[in-house]
Amino acid sequence: MTGIFDFLTSRQFLLPLALFTSGLLSGLLAERLVLKAALALAARTGRSFFLAARSALRGMITLWFAIAGVYAAIHIIDLSPGVATYYHQGLLVLLAFSVTVVIARLSAGLVDLYIRMAEGSVPSATILGNILRIVIVLTGILVILTLLHVPIAPLVTALGIGGFAVALAFNDTLSNLFSGLHILASKLIRPGDYVRLDSGEEGYVADVTWRNTTIRTLPDNMVVIPNSRLASAIITNFNQPAKEMAVLVEVGVSYASDLDTVERVTVEVAEEVLRETSGGVEGFTPFVRYHTFSDFRIEFTVVLRVHEFVDQYALKHEFMKRLQRRYRDCGIEIPRFAHLTSQDGALNVPL
Repeated sequence: MTGIFDFLTSRQFLLPLALFTSGLLSGLLAERLVLKAALALAARTGRSFFLAARSALRGMITLWFAIAGVYAAIHIIDLSPGVATYYHQGLLVLLAFSVTVVIARLSAGLVDLYIRMAEGSVPSATILGNILRIVIVLTGILVILTLLHVPIAPLVTALGIGGFAVALAFNDTLSNLFSGLHILASKLIRPGDYVRLDSGEEGYVADVTWRNTTIRTLPDNMVVIPNSRLASAIITNFNQPAKEMAVLVEVGVSYASDLDTVERVTVEVAEEVLRETSGGVEGFTPFVRYHTFSDFRIEFTVVLRVHEFVDQYALKHEFMKRLQRRYRDCGIEIPRFAHLTSQDGALNVPL
């Protein structure tokens, strides 16, 4: 017991411990200062690069200072050359891997930043960042093996053969992966777009991962679709080539109506709704197009315009309320139908 106490209080133990502790504490302080400075630079310059660098360096500065403390401590402790070499190699591997992680984090963050800047304020696709991380980490591992004087040529050959076997075993997974890359490369669908599939699902594209694409529906539910199925589906993208879109509202009036008056009143109401309703394109001039003489009414289409797909619901709601009220005040009749059944079949009769 006395021998252990003497060792714990000896110079051979206390000085290396002090070096490691000072390195760890210095790392905590340096990381706090660097992260705070990066946050201040991002706020002052408005550049998100500093936020990406801040996220990439989180936890790594402390680790680097701790590695430096251990490295200094090793030179104080009386170790045999063979043991010291193992410690040096271990620290080198840890340092190289930590640098690889920082580069992977920073690269993925910059890719995410580039996508957001190029496409606007929309969610980015995580598949690109994840693939970039994997490539950089694998490259870092090969560099580490080179530093350890491990021949990598046989390893690369073995990985090639093993990769072929894995490709056969995970055919569906790889199909989804390459389909996801095709979806993003074609730019026909991007995160943030409002889409409708031929199978009926519709909503905002939330994310494209290595396996599937998630769509957030208007009721705020998530629909998960495999990338391979999405790549072969018939898709309507309501955000391309532009978000603005026309809204068609079908209306019918009785044959006794004066069509010039109907057109004037309808356009006045439409202009008022576009001007006062959120989502309407105020500078757009709405218009009316008569198209059908049906059995009991004259049918026409009112063309409005909204900033994006979901704005049409509020616009139609407000337009129909105001139009019905104005028609009633102006004496314009919207025919109603009664569904009667006779011996010859169903009849629609105006009321």
